[in-house]
Amino acid sequence: MPEVYHSKETEHEHSQKHRHVDEYSEIMRKEKPSRNYFKAFLPKPPKASFDTQASGENIVLLLRQHPITLLKNVVILIAALFLPALMGESFLTSFLTPPFLTAITMSWYMLMFSYALATFLIWFFSVFIITDERIIDVDFVSMLFKDVSAAKIDVIQDVSSKTSGFLASVINYGTVYIQTAGEQREIQFENIPQPAKVAALLNELMLEEEREKHEGRVQ
Repeated sequence: MPEVYHSKETEHEHSQKHRHVDEYSEIMRKEKPSRNYFKAFLPKPPKASFDTQASGENIVLLLRQHPITLLKNVVILIAALFLPALMGESFLTSFLTPPFLTAITMSWYMLMFSYALATFLIWFFSVFIITDERIIDVDFVSMLFKDVSAAKIDVIQDVSSKTSGFLASVINYGTVYIQTAGEQREIQFENIPQPAKVAALLNELMLEEEREKHEGRVQ
């Protein structure tokens, strides 16, 4: 009988390990959970998860680079799509037979489609994740390779944000710099929306970690 009581007590203590983020974060309290998984600023996504997510670990905020950072790629793509039409009957194409010219044009459009798809996938899967326990930086390089950096909230020593340039100031995107005491000394969340808000949220999470240690809720 004492063993059963001890088990229930342990489960209760475990359930008290973390408060819900809305209880201690003024920033997240104002944010509604978002189900639009194509956004660059995604607070409290209800069904999102990741490979190394621990039991009881909750995603507080999921971030991507601001869509404006894709503008250069979009301009290149549009220009490339019109290139075959602009060339027309130029000197470079005058010696090609119609079937061969058609094959080259189709190959060019397939190449541009591959470029557009690769650009979107790299943007979509390269994410910055803030949970109630740690931060994760996922750099999706290709379909075969990704680089993942992570640090626990309690090893963060300093957080700062920077917005550079007129466009970044108007649209409100920039970089958050996170100094840690871990193996990787600095983690950067680059070109994300609302960098000042993200930095403030991280400071709230740091204060909550200190509170948990003080109350003895984290071993």
